[in-house]
Amino acid sequence: MQLLEKFSINPKNIHLYDIAFLHESYSYENDLNECYERLEFLGDAVLDLVVSEFLYEKDRDLDEGELTRMRANYVCKKALYTYSMDIGLDKYVKLGAGAELSRREFYSVTGDVFESFIGALYLDLGLGSVKKFLSKTVMPHIDNGDVFFYDYKSELQQLSNQDGFSIVYDLLNEEGEPHKKTFTMAAMINGKNYGTGVGGNKKEAQQNAAKEALKNL
Repeated sequence: MQLLEKFSINPKNIHLYDIAFLHESYSYENDLNECYERLEFLGDAVLDLVVSEFLYEKDRDLDEGELTRMRANYVCKKALYTYSMDIGLDKYVKLGAGAELSRREFYSVTGDVFESFIGALYLDLGLGSVKKFLSKTVMPHIDNGDVFFYDYKSELQQLSNQDGFSIVYDLLNEEGEPHKKTFTMAAMINGKNYGTGVGGNKKEAQQNAAKEALKNL
């Protein structure tokens, strides 16, 4: 695999890296009992750990809240998509012959496989190898101060604390298959809908609702 050569990764178990790019549609068509999703779950946790440690060591003056907000910026969907596209992981994804991804699904899958690759690397060669890989793919973005994600919910909450109004996020709609759900949330301020947001999970939908609420306020 050219990707492994590019990052000087000498695998012990090449099968793990094959799994890291198996979309569920490919697994279903080929009667396989595994796809990248379990590795994605693991990679997500490992990425959070390594980025958290890097931020913790980078600036000792940051408090817990600031560290949390910074980490959210560098592990959000847009960030994962960017890291993945930077090194061409989208080219390795194996889809079923009849599978067609929407633009949103392509965006999501491309980010997912960055985490699944991390999961495979962690299981195969350990945390040290993951840190070396992330030092070349993620940490430069942190050093550059790149912004991928703005925490609209925190800004709205801060405004709420200052002005004394209450915010509740209500789920308006939930649709789609279990692994491809779309959520619609409303930012309710003192019982009134100030903004509606849609996302692939509730947190994303809440952020989009908060963004609209801030505009309307």
